[in-house]
Amino acid sequence: QVQLVESGGGLVQAGGSLKLSCAASGRTFSSYAMGWFRQAPGKEREFVAAISWPGRSTYYADSVKGRFTISRDNANRVVYLQMNSLKPEDTAVYYCAAGYQIGKDTRPQAYNYWGQGTQVTVSS
Repeated sequence: QVQLVESGGGLVQAGGSLKLSCAASGRTFSSYAMGWFRQAPGKEREFVAAISWPGRSTYYADSVKGRFTISRDNANRVVYLQMNSLKPEDTAVYYCAAGYQIGKDTRPQAYNYWGQGTQVTVSS
């Protein structure tokens, strides 16, 4: 089992920045790809970004490319999502997820473990 706990969400004005963190505990953090997803009210959960183990490859949804950056600190078992130039349409609950040998698969069902989510609200 891998336990994931997100933090860093909040309320920010459009154009602002937030940095989300996801702390992992339990089973080894190594070998797992990590991803960020988000879900807005009434919408399906969607892929935001992912990073491979140990971090050589990153993948982004087109909607966040150039604005968001995913990174990982393997020694401290933390994954980050730096979000810049935020837009009202980025408002959602953001979830951290871990999966084994994900590759470029952006489907939520490809991931094995999930955090509880953190709310991000961007005001216009």
